[in-house]
Amino acid sequence: MLRQIALCVSLFLATAGAAGAQTNVNLGGITVDTSSAIEVTADSLSVDQESGKAVFDGNVIIGQGDLRLTAGRVEVIYGTDTSQIARLIASQGVTFVTADEAAEAQQADYDITSGLLVLTGEVLLTQGPSAISAGAMTINVTDGTATMEGRVRTILQQGDN
Repeated sequence: MLRQIALCVSLFLATAGAAGAQTNVNLGGITVDTSSAIEVTADSLSVDQESGKAVFDGNVIIGQGDLRLTAGRVEVIYGTDTSQIARLIASQGVTFVTADEAAEAQQADYDITSGLLVLTGEVLLTQGPSAISAGAMTINVTDGTATMEGRVRTILQQGDN
């Protein structure tokens, strides 16, 4: 479950800054076309070209295919090449959702350059009736590993229950 959530989250965020190569990726039964359009809606958008930041504020929804990210605020930080996103920080209640999995946290900080995604504050991952929660979770999207810290609790539902 962690690997599928990590792949979904990292794929979603990485494609937000990608140059749009067409790829179909299978994530646990979900096929995601990374060339699909990315739609962002928010109450407001402010752009500071000098600092290389864009901030979507208020009821932010980012969607691509079956993937959705919602948050109160999303800050996009561009790299030296302003066509590429270097870092994305979502805050004020963050939810990543696919058809079968969901991840929730108070904040998500994704450093695309290092490949590290850090979810903090009441982290909850669900896949069907199974769930895992912790205070924080760090995902290395490059190798698919994850570490959870801060009173980890797991509920694994097996069979047809």
